[in-house]
Amino acid sequence: MALSPVIELNDGHRIPQIGLGTWPLDDHQVAAAVVNAVEGGYRHIDTAVKYGNEKGVGNGIRSSGLDRSELFITTKLDGEFQGQDRAVAGLDGSLKRLGLDYVDLLLIHWPLPRRDEFISTWKTFERLQADGKVRSIGVSNFKPAHLERLMAACDVVPAVNQIQVSPAITRIVDIAYNRRHGIVTESYSPLGAGSDLLNAPVLGRIAQKHGKTPGQIVLRWHVEQGLVAIPKTANPQRMKENLDIFGFTLDADDTSAIATLDGGDESGVNSDVQGH
Repeated sequence: MALSPVIELNDGHRIPQIGLGTWPLDDHQVAAAVVNAVEGGYRHIDTAVKYGNEKGVGNGIRSSGLDRSELFITTKLDGEFQGQDRAVAGLDGSLKRLGLDYVDLLLIHWPLPRRDEFISTWKTFERLQADGKVRSIGVSNFKPAHLERLMAACDVVPAVNQIQVSPAITRIVDIAYNRRHGIVTESYSPLGAGSDLLNAPVLGRIAQKHGKTPGQIVLRWHVEQGLVAIPKTANPQRMKENLDIFGFTLDADDTSAIATLDGGDESGVNSDVQGH
């Protein structure tokens, strides 16, 4: 059974490098997906309040029969829980739906800079971490400018920044910024959300060369950059494939070819204006 390598976070905890993304699975679908994922070797599950499937994730965790301590569970609080200590009730609700005493990683889902509440929200996150309800705290969809403001005003540097990254949206500047500040970058939509990235002839050729699928090539690309990736799938065979990426490496020709797929960050989400 394949198990993902782990990456050390800036707070001493460790995160499995490949996790299971769960959006847009519903409670019923996600419970089965979590059981299949755990059986396939996954130890990292990613959810969010906004996904509406935390209860199903919790059911899947219990049905898997695996000890809670062996799993890394992430959830995210969206704009409804920003400011005025709203994150306290937000996390309590998540823990109740998940049926857990703590989560391993809690993220601010979007910066929502026009609301200007992410700093006050982060200070609440720092308290929740001190209280033991969450092991690690981080952010999602934060740009360097948002992180600059947050780190200038707060004590704890985010452990993780979960952003949209794929060979089509490489976010090289953001990843470099995160790395300089000891923040692990976690890629959502790592295989290219709603795009036909995996049909790119370049990836087909590299996949053939290594005897892998295009998806495995893309996930290997993430891993070799030191990124965490959370591909979403409910297909047990695909789950196994997504973990089976540690027995080969991409060479310089491969990475140069993959670089030609970069469509620029402007083709991805813009968290200055998007979010919920």
